Amino acid sequence: MIYEMRTYEAAPGKMRPLIDRFANVTDRLFKKYGFKPVGYWTESIGDNTKFHYMLAWADDAERLAKWAEFRDDPERAIAFPASEVDGPLVTKITNQIWVPTAFSDLN
Repeated sequence: MIYEMRTYEAAPGKMRPLIDRFANVTDRLFKKYGFKPVGYWTESIGDNTKFHYMLAWADDAERLAKWAEFRDDPERAIAFPASEVDGPLVTKITNQIWVPTAFSDLN
């Protein structure tokens, strides 16, 4: 099992629309394509412009295949540009792949 940790830096004034897109479109499409979201987080202390989420994958081959399916989804192709009609929601994406240690307690 590997974990993909992604951080999106929201454009000024775009945190709420970014969260709304995840709540109303992205999470549902993730599940449609077999993504395994571990969780979604915002910051309660700090600049509160970052949206974090983690996905669990069997391996990198699964991750690459599922992302390709997601990117080709026709609903996503309409919903994402529509959510950015007033400008981009994200200014920067950071992506990390984490591998648990042997002593990690992940059920």
